[in-house]
Amino acid sequence: MFDRLIAYLDSVHARDPAPRSRWEILLYPGIWALGFHRVAHWLFTGELYFLARVVNHIARFLTAIDIHPGAKIGRNFFIDHGFTVIGETAEIGDNVTIYQCVTLGGTNPTNGQPGKRHPTLEDNVIIGSGAQIIGPITVGARARVGANAVVTDDVPEGATMIGLKARSTLVPAETWLREFIPYGTPCDEPCEPAADRVETLERELAELRREVAALRGASTAEPLRKSGTAD
Repeated sequence: MFDRLIAYLDSVHARDPAPRSRWEILLYPGIWALGFHRVAHWLFTGELYFLARVVNHIARFLTAIDIHPGAKIGRNFFIDHGFTVIGETAEIGDNVTIYQCVTLGGTNPTNGQPGKRHPTLEDNVIIGSGAQIIGPITVGARARVGANAVVTDDVPEGATMIGLKARSTLVPAETWLREFIPYGTPCDEPCEPAADRVETLERELAELRREVAALRGASTAEPLRKSGTAD
C-alpha cells in the first residue's frame, strides 16, 4: 500500500512540477478529495448510502471538490486545484488529469429511468480548467479537452477538443504523445490547423502580389527601352 502511495505521488509530481517534495503533494486538495472518495465509494458499494454521503459532504467542505460516492475512478487520478464536480455515474480511467472548475455533469434520461447519465473518461485524458463534459458520452483515451470547452458528444481517441460547443482540431494524436500537456491545451504548437492554413495562404497571396507587381514593372520598362533604341 505504501509503495502504491509513493507511485501515485510520483505520478502527480510528473504532471505538476511545483511541489518540492512528496510531503507537499500530500497537502493538495485533490489528493485529499480522492482519499475521501475511496472511503465514500467503498461505503456506497456496500449500500451504506447515508454514511457515504456524510464522507462526501466532509470532503466537499474541506476541499471544494464534489465527487459523488457512486463515481468510479481508476488509478493515478489527479485533480489539480479545486472546485470540480463529478457526478454519480461518471467513470474515470487511469492516469486522468482534471484541472480546476471542471464539471462531469449528467443529463436526465428521457425515459425517466435511472441509468448512465454522466461521462466516461478513458485512460490518460486531460481536461482543461473550466471545461464542461455533459451527458453519458465517452472521452477517448489520450484525448485532451481545452479550457472552457463544452463537450456533449463522444470524443475520438487522441483528439484535442476546443471551443463552445467543443470541436476537434483534428490534430493527430501522435503529435501530443511526446510529453504531458498541462491544461490539455498546447501553447507552443498550432492547435487550429484551419487558421494555420489561412495564414499560409495569406503569405502565399502576398508573395504572388509582389511577383505580379514586379512583372508589371518589367513589362512597363521594356517598351521604354525599345523606344529609346529606335531613336
